[in-house]
Amino acid sequence: MSLHAQLSPEALARLEAQRRNSSISSVVIAFLTLMLMGLVLGFILLPAIFKETPTIVTYAASSSEETDLEQKKISTSTERRPASPASAMAKVIAANTISAVAIPVPDIDVSSPSVNFGDGDDFGSGWGAGGDGGGGGSFGTIPDIMKKRCSKADRLARLKETGGTPACEDAVVKALRWFKSSQSQDGSWAGGSAMTGLALLAYLGHCETPLSEEFGESCLRAITSLVNLGMKNHGKLSDNPGAKQFPYEHAIATYALAEAATFCKEIKINVPNLQETAQKAGQFIIDNQHPSGGWDYSYNESGARGGDLSITAWQIQALKACKHTGLDFRNLPKCASRAMAYVEKLASSAGGFGYTSANAPAGTDYFTLTGAGVLSLQLWDRGSRSAARNGAKYIGKNTRFDYNSEFADLYGHYYEAQAMMNRGGEQWRRYNSLFRDQLLKNQNADGSWKTPGGGKTLRAVAPQYVQDVHYRTCLCTLMLEVYYRFLPGTGAGVR
Repeated sequence: MSLHAQLSPEALARLEAQRRNSSISSVVIAFLTLMLMGLVLGFILLPAIFKETPTIVTYAASSSEETDLEQKKISTSTERRPASPASAMAKVIAANTISAVAIPVPDIDVSSPSVNFGDGDDFGSGWGAGGDGGGGGSFGTIPDIMKKRCSKADRLARLKETGGTPACEDAVVKALRWFKSSQSQDGSWAGGSAMTGLALLAYLGHCETPLSEEFGESCLRAITSLVNLGMKNHGKLSDNPGAKQFPYEHAIATYALAEAATFCKEIKINVPNLQETAQKAGQFIIDNQHPSGGWDYSYNESGARGGDLSITAWQIQALKACKHTGLDFRNLPKCASRAMAYVEKLASSAGGFGYTSANAPAGTDYFTLTGAGVLSLQLWDRGSRSAARNGAKYIGKNTRFDYNSEFADLYGHYYEAQAMMNRGGEQWRRYNSLFRDQLLKNQNADGSWKTPGGGKTLRAVAPQYVQDVHYRTCLCTLMLEVYYRFLPGTGAGVR
């Protein structure tokens, strides 16, 4: 028997009401709890939700010394062109007759090209005691020795750092404008390929290329003039390859064309036949070296004279420029090694370098080719040799420079300025104080330089050549470009 409690109807009604109240309270409590949690989360998350996210902006890497260069579109066809193009911005002039030697004017799209191509560190391979150049700026693997010329800001900074002044830069620009005004219609300068090569070197030394706004047309015409000459004469850069002076003309022009080839390759200017002509011209120098290791008049390989340092130094400079092109030159290392041995044999016990032997100071009591000997060794990694060090000491002790006296050998000082800049330090500071202001105060108003010597015969090799205004202006310009065109050798052991 089981017992069951029975609730009254009134008790059941009260129980049901309590259940309803409990459910409502639970819902209300749950809702309030959710609202509270929402407020807490809102307090935490609202700042993050409404905080402004910064916009990320990307820029192409650039600096005041490194500007991206718009490229000209160059025609790769070879067509006959007028002797004097109206503008370096002109289109290629079409012609029905195809020529194997004439070079077209590039088809250019940019109106204001930049020449600020970046910078690099010290020397490229073989310049002074530095390592291989490479990287940086629009020039890619262009030797650093060349890249340093191409930023105006860097040029001015180096002028200040190495003892130059803004007046040096002004003088160079005035000279380049004089070259532009005196250029022949065919792109050459009076005097032939040597004079054309020297002017082109002065342009390139200031980093003026076919892309340059002010000097681009003049620079391009000079390049094409030499290329035309080389194409006509199978790589020989002279109107008269049979002449005794041919090695001077050929080497100077080769030096200039090789530098132009390096610049044009790196800034993507395709000047038809430029690379090929530079290769043929450089190979000709290598193939016509005298067994002595030097080079002689007429590229005579069998004469007992065996060459001289004046001729040889130009071949050495040309071959160094050829090396930087990246073109293939057969037997270049062997040729350079033999040339260095030849140069070292010309070093005298006094420190100076002789003309045809260690005891031949080129017809004067001063070894005027000492700068040529020192620079030649520096260009091919021999700057730390005793012959180079002693040569620099000899220059520091014995050289003289007075523009209006017999002590104004511009040819000798063209080499000495480079050699002493490469030495750097106190040797350079003393030399710089000797020549800089002498050059600046003797420039003519039109940008050329007046005849040196003050009416006296110069203490120099072949002093008569400075009577040529173009020649002496080229030498003076190249000397004033030494502050940025050639950098001091900072590698260990150079001094």
